[in-house]
Amino acid sequence: MREITYLEAVREALTEAMTADQDVFLMGEDIGVYGGAFGVTRGLVEAFGEERVRSTPISESAIAGTAVGAAMTGMRPVYELQFSDFITIALDQIVNQAAKIHYMYGGKAKIPLVMRTPGGSGTGAAAQHSQSLENWTAHIPGLKVVQPATAYDAKGLLHAAIEDDNPVMFYEHKLCYKTSGDVPEGKYTIPLGVADIKRQGEDITIVATGIMVHKALEAAELLAEEGIAVEVVDPRTIVPLDKQTIIESVKKTGRAIVVTEAVKRSGFSAELASVIVENESFDFLDAPIIRLAGEEVPIPYHPDLEKMAVPQVADIVAACQKMMAKG
Repeated sequence: MREITYLEAVREALTEAMTADQDVFLMGEDIGVYGGAFGVTRGLVEAFGEERVRSTPISESAIAGTAVGAAMTGMRPVYELQFSDFITIALDQIVNQAAKIHYMYGGKAKIPLVMRTPGGSGTGAAAQHSQSLENWTAHIPGLKVVQPATAYDAKGLLHAAIEDDNPVMFYEHKLCYKTSGDVPEGKYTIPLGVADIKRQGEDITIVATGIMVHKALEAAELLAEEGIAVEVVDPRTIVPLDKQTIIESVKKTGRAIVVTEAVKRSGFSAELASVIVENESFDFLDAPIIRLAGEEVPIPYHPDLEKMAVPQVADIVAACQKMMAKG
């Protein structure tokens, strides 16, 4: 199997979907000749033309509203917000329109749209371009929320998202774009709502999302040298959430650490922890759950401060060592 980057995997999924279905088209700021803020759509306007790769004005609310309208008529728009922070400008169209129309029309209308957006810190983009706001959309009934960590997952989940008849928020972490992995040629789909165990282990379960999956795997390698076997569970989609895979992993290991980049207060890490304590896995816990998440500060510009604002590999290692030391 060939190895390609996460960015290439996303572009490949878009290319395959547009080739197979004339109803799929792209919208977003600078996605045409420029290729998008991170180059994901580079070359697609040359391949499919300006009718299907539409560079839009700088108006996130207009992009989202147009996508909702197009989806209602039977098209399958995939629109890109340059940074996930800009979702604030489009929230009315996403929360009050896209998420609710299928319900309010008694199921007679569908909204098959995908919002792709880069999120997270690590690039020095400072407070207004580095947030992890996926918990906001996860809170809204009617929206599906996808957060792939690997190139393989990004391609398969994006195909599934485009084919879904519901609005899907598709978060791509900026630091994941340059990561590489084995990705099959041709189309394949990964069902939304199915978690993946990225590493098997017997001592501690780490449930991690987005870029934190990579940090958890790196921590697991270091901990293996100490004889601590960590299991890493990647939900892949946070709505719908595969609760059973998490529960079964914790029942096996008896210990759980939840790692997310988003701010800890009212964050999705609490939802993941509640899945464990509100189900049969609670009776198998040998230690209290540990939550690692973002600090309650805007993301700083300085790289050293930026790293201090979100969990790092050393923090995960220390949390695991602390948990094992308590027996």
